[in-house]
Amino acid sequence: MTERYDCHYCKESLFGKKYVLREENPYCVKCYESLYSNTCEDCKKPIGCNSRDLSYKDRHWHEDCFKCFQCKRSLVDKPFSTKDEQLLCTECYSNEYSSKCHECKKTIMPGSRKMEHKGNSWHETCFTCQRCQQPIGTKSFIPKDNHNFCVPCYEKQFAMQCVHCKKAHHHGRGDVP
Repeated sequence: MTERYDCHYCKESLFGKKYVLREENPYCVKCYESLYSNTCEDCKKPIGCNSRDLSYKDRHWHEDCFKCFQCKRSLVDKPFSTKDEQLLCTECYSNEYSSKCHECKKTIMPGSRKMEHKGNSWHETCFTCQRCQQPIGTKSFIPKDNHNFCVPCYEKQFAMQCVHCKKAHHHGRGDVP
């Protein structure tokens, strides 16, 4: 004698029908989907049993609906960012929200190292001394005429030298005559 399978919710016979087991209870597909399916963020329809349910931070999408808000390319198995609840591929996100390098004018990708000074941003490797062209990194620098100089170069180029000892001497340091 075979056990009669009825839908746990609507009690209809499941004989010859597809059904879904949840916590040992059988449900017809229709009941299961209306009770337990997640609603897709994009098309607002339930994500049925035969669709892949993609979720991020308690929000759900059909596989076909999981795409970049801007360029509409699929984000399935690709890196993405979110801005104001919208999904964006890394490219669109960078073009839209990342800062551009003051030197090379290219986007500074999220997560890469950057230097910031007076509202401008640079790739770490683009933030160089005007005179020796070496990256300044975390060293001290002196901005002059829209350029940046590492301290040794600034002193070589702009500081007046003491006639007696040839060391750089700066104005305004309270030099004793």
